[in-house]
Amino acid sequence: MAEVLSDFVSDEYLQEFEEKYNKEKEQGTPPDDSKFQYAWCLVRSRLTSDVKKGVIFLEELSQKPTDQSHRRDYLYYLAVGHARLRDYNIALKKIKSLLQMEPGNRQAQELEKAIKSAMESDALKGAAIAGGGLIAVGALIGLGMAILRRN
Repeated sequence: MAEVLSDFVSDEYLQEFEEKYNKEKEQGTPPDDSKFQYAWCLVRSRLTSDVKKGVIFLEELSQKPTDQSHRRDYLYYLAVGHARLRDYNIALKKIKSLLQMEPGNRQAQELEKAIKSAMESDALKGAAIAGGGLIAVGALIGLGMAILRRN
């Protein structure tokens, strides 16, 4: 399931749903289904700006009274979008809301694991970068002290 966080929508597919959404928007308020399809593509885009736009659309959709199946989809892709933006705490909150509605939802359980795994991975990368920075600073201080001793 971790692939949902690293699987990107094609530019052609995104463009197709963007054009559909914009055409319907010109005629008035686009149907929720069109807005969801476009948002679904946006949160799966390679561009952070697209993912942010998709999250905004999904938040708007999730605020409307709707049946449980739509709410489930909105929460699921909100979790995906927030995870792609590295807003892991919000992503976990969304997926836990879904799991409260449907505790046995395997797709949601797998996404929760993927989000936690991504959180841990980013934390380890951050620690490695910080550790590397400390080593570099220590080396520079040591080099500076060695130069001062020579003089």
